[in-house]
Formats: sequence, structure tokens, C-alpha cells
Amino acid sequence: MLEIIANTSTISKVVLVILAIFSVRSLGITLHKWWTFRRVKKQSESFLEVFRRSSKFSEVQAVCESLKDSPLVGLFQAGYAELTAQLRQQTPPPDPAAGANPRPPAVRPTLKSLAGVDRALMRASVVEVNKLEKHIGFLATTAAITPFIGLFGTVVGIMIAFQDIAQSGSTNLGVVSRPIADALVATASGLVAAIPAVYFYNMLSQRVKIFASEMDDFAMEFLNIAERNFT
Repeated sequence: MLEIIANTSTISKVVLVILAIFSVRSLGITLHKWWTFRRVKKQSESFLEVFRRSSKFSEVQAVCESLKDSPLVGLFQAGYAELTAQLRQQTPPPDPAAGANPRPPAVRPTLKSLAGVDRALMRASVVEVNKLEKHIGFLATTAAITPFIGLFGTVVGIMIAFQDIAQSGSTNLGVVSRPIADALVATASGLVAAIPAVYFYNMLSQRVKIFASEMDDFAMEFLNIAERNFT
């Protein structure tokens, strides 16, 4: 195989180099995403444990920095920020007539708009899904175009074979074996780049869908708590 590649035409070598670049980058993206998703899953499990154990959102906020790789942290911080903003708007200003230490009557805080919190969670969910999907599209691109790049190398090899036949006036196997081998190597290289890219793209996309489903569940859980305590 190495001998065939070493003796290929310049165009075939260019094709093989392009396919190698696509293949190596696809493998790098796959390994990076696999490691990232593993860390995301672990931190999400830890965050959910803290979230469900805590009695106050402020306690959950304190651990967010150490679990920032989890997309659930982004959702929580967006919902918590919107929740805090709405509750602060309802805090009455101090009354100057009440003296140096005014004591406003205690009022149970209520949300002005639960839908506003829901929209904040939805925006954060879109942002987090986009982060998870970053670079995965390159795998789909690799799967789509590398077979055609390999096919281009195949066509070039066959054209060279016909040219050699025309120049030698013979269809002897020794005349056409090298360019035909070049063509087959290009075809195989295109498939070697495309097939793993298809598999890993589907695998990673499925993982993103699972994370998105977990974010939807968490958003509903957050809204239930907010509605129960602040409406």
C-alpha cells in the first residue's frame, strides 16, 4: 500500500492529502467531543444532586462555578438572574419619613411574569445546545464530501490508465495496473474518511439530543419550584 501511494500521480497525492486532513480533523473533533460530553454528563449529575438537595437557590448558585461545564448550570443561572431581577423590582424603596432605620412591612415576594423566566430558560437552552453542537457539523461535511473527493481521484486514475493505453497501444495489465491501483486507493480513502464520520456524527448528535432533553426536564423543574414559591 505504501509503495502504491509513493508511486501515485501528483493529483492522486493531493487527493489523498485532502482526505487525510478531513479524516484527522474528524477524529480530533470526535475525541474532543467524547471527552467533553463525558465531563458534561458527570458535572450535570453532580449539579442535579446539589440542586435537588438545596433549599435555596443561593446555595445552588455557590457551586455553579465549579460545575460550569454542565449546560444545566447555564440554564439555572439564566433563570436565577431573571427571577432575582423580577423580585428586586418589587422591593419597596425606604421611606424617609420612617426615620433612620425604616422597616418596611414584610411582603411575600411574587413573580411579575413566570413566562419571562420561561423565556430566559429557553434562550439559555438554545445557547447551551449550540455550544454542545459546535464542530459536530464538520463530521457531517466530511461524510458528505469525502466520497466525492475520492471519486475525483478515481476518475483521474482511470483517465491516466486510458492515456497509458493510448500511448502504449496495448491493454496489457502491466500498463494499466498502476493508474487503476491509484484509482482504487482514492476510492478506498474516501470511504475510510466518510464512514467513521457518519457513525460518530450520529452518535454525537444523539448525545446532544439527550442533553437537550435533560435541559427541558430541568427547565420544567425550575419553573415548578419558581411557581410554587413565588406566585
